[in-house]
Amino acid sequence: MSDKVRLGIIGYGTQGSIYAQLIAQGLVPSMVVAAIADPDPRKREQIASEHPTAHVFAHYIDMLDSGEVDAVVTCVPHYLHPEHGMAALERGIHALVEKPAGVFTRQVAELNAFAARRPELSFGIMFNQRNNPLYRRLKEIVDAGDIGRVLRTNWMITTWWRPQGYYESSAWRATWGGEGGGVLVNQAPHQLDLWQWICGTPEKVFAKAAYGFQRDIAVEDEVTALVDFGGGVTGTFTTSTHDLRGTDRLEIVGERGKIVVEGSRVAEVTRYERSEREISASIDADAVKRVFSGELDPARFYTTERIEFTSKWGEQHAGVLENFARNIIDGTPLIAPGSDGIAGVRLANAIHLSSWLGVEVEMDFDEDVYLAELSRRIDAEGDDAPLGRAAIEGAKR
Repeated sequence: MSDKVRLGIIGYGTQGSIYAQLIAQGLVPSMVVAAIADPDPRKREQIASEHPTAHVFAHYIDMLDSGEVDAVVTCVPHYLHPEHGMAALERGIHALVEKPAGVFTRQVAELNAFAARRPELSFGIMFNQRNNPLYRRLKEIVDAGDIGRVLRTNWMITTWWRPQGYYESSAWRATWGGEGGGVLVNQAPHQLDLWQWICGTPEKVFAKAAYGFQRDIAVEDEVTALVDFGGGVTGTFTTSTHDLRGTDRLEIVGERGKIVVEGSRVAEVTRYERSEREISASIDADAVKRVFSGELDPARFYTTERIEFTSKWGEQHAGVLENFARNIIDGTPLIAPGSDGIAGVRLANAIHLSSWLGVEVEMDFDEDVYLAELSRRIDAEGDDAPLGRAAIEGAKR
């Protein structure tokens, strides 16, 4: 391997063109755009104009078989991420899949198993928020036990405002057959990943979701989920695409402290001098009166730290691309291993299934039940939906 990874981009839509731009600007030092594949003739003309040194292909398989690329990134509809990732790995080509890793767990599990059989190849996922220095620091704090065992987490992420015209921009968008869901599979996968990356994986979920609530769409645009991590530890996740002035607030409450994040930019970390239960036990009846009268300030029991990081547009994506390239070149550990992608897909599937059935769902839910419910919704849309139907039929074989 040379000091530059020859990247092939599958799909030249919004994400594919951004990645090509970041690399062309030199923000990914260990990569070059070697080839781009897109079935749209107009986009191929655009590629030839914007990236004249890149090989242009109408079909991604032709690009994979050309010998021109060492690695690919899959910037295609969600249902195709596993298929395209496996096609690359099968040919000895490193694969970076876009989020989400797929629409349903069975297809993502197949991708993970396929990648595990080719350990010599790099397999990553574009969870660019894992490259956000704020969340990296918060994970270090939680993992180090600074706030003790996590007791409760709450994330409200409603900064995904999307007007109706966004959904009408493409026929496949916000459909069960074309996209596989709404806010849970398109906008919020980063938070579903970060939540579990930092706080752990839930055991159960009970969810209420509204479908076409404030938008003329078939899929979810409003979600509230209550998760059970076991041992009395709970969490909530709320997201939507119709809040014109959205909120992004994460709270993590631990036995020895608390973290509050605002806007994914600023965090206040509170560290207790002892566990909250030990502090509680030290407050006698007289002290309780002083607490109620305001004479005893609870702030005497803790310290606070403010953490703030800013990053330029594209830095996080470029960082994941560079990290992926370095993993190929010299084995640098991946920020986001591809196998991690199944966790967010599983949680999104469980939230959907709980809302569809109106019951609490275990995280090891029956995948056949999920696929049957998803198939019903694809059929109800009344269109051809080749992507969704093909993916589900493939999973049944």
